[in-house]
Amino acid sequence: MSPETLRDLLAGVTALTWQSALMMAVGLLLIWLAIAEQYEPLLLLPSGAGALLANVPLSPLVGEGGALTALYTMGVENELFPLLIFVGIGALTDFGPLLENPKMVFLGAAGQFGIFLTLLLALALGFTHNQAASIGIIGAIDGPTSIYVSNLLAPELLAPITVAAYSYMSLVPIIMPPIMRLLTTKKERAIRMPYSSRAISRRTRILFPLVVTVVVSVLVPFATPLIGMLMLGNLMRESQVVERLTGAASNELANVVTLFLGLAIGSTMVGERFLRPETLFILALGLLAFCLDTAAGVLFGKLLNLLSGGRFNPLIGAAGISAFPMAARVVQQEAAKEDFDNFLLMHAMGANAAGQVASVVAGGVLLALMGAG
Repeated sequence: MSPETLRDLLAGVTALTWQSALMMAVGLLLIWLAIAEQYEPLLLLPSGAGALLANVPLSPLVGEGGALTALYTMGVENELFPLLIFVGIGALTDFGPLLENPKMVFLGAAGQFGIFLTLLLALALGFTHNQAASIGIIGAIDGPTSIYVSNLLAPELLAPITVAAYSYMSLVPIIMPPIMRLLTTKKERAIRMPYSSRAISRRTRILFPLVVTVVVSVLVPFATPLIGMLMLGNLMRESQVVERLTGAASNELANVVTLFLGLAIGSTMVGERFLRPETLFILALGLLAFCLDTAAGVLFGKLLNLLSGGRFNPLIGAAGISAFPMAARVVQQEAAKEDFDNFLLMHAMGANAAGQVASVVAGGVLLALMGAG
C-alpha cells in the first residue's frame, strides 16, 4: 500500500481535532438527554444528530453543497423554519382562557421583564447591543422566537442561544418551583380562586387573532412575521373550516420543520465556533433571564394579590412566560402541594397564553430597538 493511499484512508483520523471530538461528545449528550431524560426530544435529538454529523472530520454534509448547510440556508438564514413552526403553535393554542380573563395579559407582559434586565447585564459584560438582545430573548423560554431574533441580530451566537432556549424549556418544572416558593408564603400559595367557565363565542374567537395581528403589527412592525404566523395558525383552528390545514400545520408540518430546524441548528455547533468562553456566559445569562422573568411574574402576581385584597394567588404570575402549557402545569402542581383541591390551572393557562403573545411582542420590540429588519 502506497503512502498516498494510506494517507487517504486515514484522512478522517488525522483531521480529527480535540474541538471536533468534544463537540461530537456534546452531540451524543444531547441525543442522550432527548432519549433518556426526554428533555425537549423533538428538537434536541435532531440537534444532537446535526452536531455529531457536522463535527465528523471532513464531513461532506457541511460546507458548500452540504445537505445540512443547505437546510440552514433555506430555512434558518431566511427565518422560514421558525415562522412555519409558529403556524403550528398557533394551530395548537387555545386562547380561550385568556379571552375569559383578559386581565391576565398583564401577567404575560410582566413575564418578559427579565429579557430587558438581562440585556443590560450582557451589555455590561461586553457583548454588543445585538448580541445582548439575542441573549436576553432566551428568557422568553420560546425557542422559535429566540431563533428568529438571534438569527437576525447575532447569527454567530445562534447555536448556543438555541441550545440554551430549548434546554431551559425542558427544565421548566425544575427551575421555576424554587423561585415560586422563595417569593411566596404558604398562605399565598394556598389562596383559592374559584373558576367559572364562560362561553366564548365563535365570532370572538375568530376576531381575536385578526385583531391581535393588526394591533401588534401596527404598534410593533418588527413583530409582524412572528405574530402574523402565530395568529394565522390560531385563525385556522378557530375558523373550523380548514380542519385539514389545521391538522397538517399542528402535526405533519410542525414535525417535519422541527426535524429540519434541529438538524440545521445542530450543524452550526462546530467546535471551532462553539467552544468559546462566551458560550458559557450565554448559557448563564439565559438561565438568569429565565429566573428573572419567573420572579417578575410572581412579584406582579403579589401586586395583584395586594390590589385584590388577598384574593389573587401570586403563583399564577409565574405562568406569564411563553413555555406553553408547561408553565401553567407547574403553577397547578405547586398550588396542589399546599392544597390538593386548589384548582388554578385554567387561571394559569390564561396567563400562559398571554405570555405566548407577549414573548412575540418582546421579540419585535428588541428588533425595533436594535434597528434590525
